[in-house]
Amino acid sequence: MSEQTLTNDDEATAEHPHGRWAAPSPSRRLQLLRSAKSVAIVGMSDKPARASYFVATYLMSSSSYTVYFVNPRLQEVLGQPVYASLKDLPEVPDIVDIFRRPEDVPAIAEEAAEIGVKTIWAQLGIRSEEAMQLAQDAGLNAVQDRCMKIEHGRFHGNLHLSGFNTGVISAKRQILDG
Repeated sequence: MSEQTLTNDDEATAEHPHGRWAAPSPSRRLQLLRSAKSVAIVGMSDKPARASYFVATYLMSSSSYTVYFVNPRLQEVLGQPVYASLKDLPEVPDIVDIFRRPEDVPAIAEEAAEIGVKTIWAQLGIRSEEAMQLAQDAGLNAVQDRCMKIEHGRFHGNLHLSGFNTGVISAKRQILDG
């Protein structure tokens, strides 16, 4: 069962064995990020202006995660292989970070559940209540409409108000995720 607790309004039923999906709290999102060792970015792009590319470069340089890329149309990005599907990855990632249209997210959630992923994370601006509930019913943690880079940076002390690391030297100690 998911580590999220059920409220009185969200009791488990035969239809929803893990209760109704509710957005995880900031402390729960921090816990999900800290417990993860690997992340698969579904919908990875080879275009530097795309959010998936930006998030990938951040995670590869500012976290201890092993990062995998999934996109059936690409072979290599940032010097790393790109896999056609989650099932093709060399290991089961802890988090699947989704950069796809909302209507594509339920199928990704199903594939993630099939291979044993712990958490699906739909990127900022991507909302699919159906996929979140599907993931929760399958025992997965689910986050939507949140940027993993912003959340990681916020929790680990390297986020500026604009969402970027400004490069300013500070006496504030950066918290590493490892």
